[in-house]
Amino acid sequence: MSDVTRLPDLASRALGGAVVAANDEFFAAKENLVLPEPPVARTEFGHKGKEYDGWETRRRRSPGSDWAVVRLGAPGIVAGVVVDTAFFTGNYPPRASLDGAAVEGHPSVDELLKADWQPLLPLSDLAGGTANAFAVTSDRRVTHVRLAIHPDGGVARLRVHGTVVPDPRLVDAGPFDLAALENGAQVTAVSNEFYGRPDQLIGRGLARSMGEGWETARRRDQGNDWVEVSLACEGVVTLAELDTSWFLGNAPGSAALTGIGPAGEVVPLLPRTRLQPDTRHRFVLASAPGVERVRLDVFPDGGMARLRLWGRPTAAGRSALGRRWFDALPEVQALEVLGSAGVPPDEAGRLVGARPLTGDLPPAVRRLLDGNRLLGGDRLLDGDRV
Repeated sequence: MSDVTRLPDLASRALGGAVVAANDEFFAAKENLVLPEPPVARTEFGHKGKEYDGWETRRRRSPGSDWAVVRLGAPGIVAGVVVDTAFFTGNYPPRASLDGAAVEGHPSVDELLKADWQPLLPLSDLAGGTANAFAVTSDRRVTHVRLAIHPDGGVARLRVHGTVVPDPRLVDAGPFDLAALENGAQVTAVSNEFYGRPDQLIGRGLARSMGEGWETARRRDQGNDWVEVSLACEGVVTLAELDTSWFLGNAPGSAALTGIGPAGEVVPLLPRTRLQPDTRHRFVLASAPGVERVRLDVFPDGGMARLRLWGRPTAAGRSALGRRWFDALPEVQALEVLGSAGVPPDEAGRLVGARPLTGDLPPAVRRLLDGNRLLGGDRLLDGDRV
């Protein structure tokens, strides 16, 4: 994808992102940085001065720089950053940089400040009143980013665009939404997105309005609209949810789901089925082989709030998910992950240095990378088929 801003904003509040710490937020709150809505002009004045829709620090009277730490809503690999200084003209920072860190669990602020921060964006010039966009070259998964502004000033929004890399250990707990953006699914093709972005279909939580779904223009021909989703991994879909909440006079009349397998084979999942407006439709699907992509066809057009595809990964899908995740971990976190799995430090160091891992591996490592469950009646025991 050439335009990295088409990739999900991993830091967005809509995906669960949050600004967990900042050294200063005297004029405007740090939480504004990750709001999903575009910044707006503010004209009122408060007790501390003019109000701004963004994060703004006081004027520094000592050397240094200001910073804010953001927990990504979905950890992943960063491909681009937008430091938006909209409406900050005489008070924007002239330069900024961005670092990333990967931390296990749910760290405190003190733990985050001591994390192994690695550069993602070097110190770069900014313009005022501008969505300053920068490409990022990285192959490592991060859970947090730290924006530093030099020396001080205001930033309206921080967008951290990239590819979601989910933690496969969470997948092993049970069925999960194979189509969820936070689990690594992506919208790969769409017929029309006139009124609403299709990636909102697979967003987090329930839609709060019609504006938080996917909606097409009105069709004036005999065709129909559709959207294709690349799943988090190859999996068997057992339950589909087609949610038309908020869509009253513009919901599709009917819909169908079709899967595409790893060799391009077509797998019918849900035949064309009547839909109702403003309704969460749930359909238990007949047994079918694993698929990598799913196409949703709506007839003839209209809008939908959410698409959920619940199921389990196939053995090949779980293995691909686990190995992609482990290969993308920074060294410090990879060592910590292996240590928590019971791998001795010397062996863990050797394995991390040998990524991507192939050949015979210790059972604990195979269980971590490939999972311990299979579909279709097969079982795994310590990573071995029995």
